[in-house]
Amino acid sequence: MSLLIRNLQRAIPIRRVPLRKNIEQLRRILGVQQFDLGVICVNNRHIQLLNRNYRWKNSPTDVLSFPFHENLTAGELPQPCARGDYNLGDIFLGVEHIYQECEENKEDFYSILTMYEKEAQILLELNRLSDTNLQPLTKHHF
Repeated sequence: MSLLIRNLQRAIPIRRVPLRKNIEQLRRILGVQQFDLGVICVNNRHIQLLNRNYRWKNSPTDVLSFPFHENLTAGELPQPCARGDYNLGDIFLGVEHIYQECEENKEDFYSILTMYEKEAQILLELNRLSDTNLQPLTKHHF
């Protein structure tokens, strides 16, 4: 359903339009566009505070996620019972930390932030899984 993107940091300029476009595309690919999702961009101080409070690590990080539904296994989608349960949760992006890592690794921050590389990896993996899942059907049913 809805995608909320909040920029709560001022350290690094963010291009919200490509970020939104790519997150929406990933949601479609993963089949979760009917779920609400919050993406919050924060600075090092804010993500360090979250990391300390929830992971007991006193350092900034690149991403923290807070799922709405608990006890799901990897790849499992929630099975909501009510409209209010169509929520994936919140993802906090440590934009300042991501920027610093990009500088150190000589990577393009805007490509990394808008997930072009991750999107390509996900598409390749989905294609690989689709091909693998279809091959046995082809052999057994045709």
